[in-house]
Amino acid sequence: MKITGMRVFVFSCVFGILIALFSGCESPSGFANKTGTQVDLARKNYKVIKSNAVGRSYGFWLLGIIPITTTSYTGAISDLCEKSGLQEGKPQAFVNSAEERSVTYLLLFSITKLTVRADVIEFTE
Repeated sequence: MKITGMRVFVFSCVFGILIALFSGCESPSGFANKTGTQVDLARKNYKVIKSNAVGRSYGFWLLGIIPITTTSYTGAISDLCEKSGLQEGKPQAFVNSAEERSVTYLLLFSITKLTVRADVIEFTE
């Protein structure tokens, strides 16, 4: 059977499309630590309520350029508060916080993720 140039071209195109459909990539970004106040934690006037509590927010982009839903720092912090057991009116705080952003690119869409991590402490004095 003789293979023509057109068959090779069609096979190459189909193979390329299949590879593109079943592959993706992820693009993590660096950590961005933020702090609003300074608290002296050397006095041991606190107890750890929860260590390494995590809150997340997700976003969805069509074709990588059209935002359908976006990640929200407020949403990630709200999720962190809910999962960590932070109680209003108590002397509690987040310490050792870190923020991580990542994007997973697929052929027709991308998924963004914002993760916020922190330790929850409660002051005893």
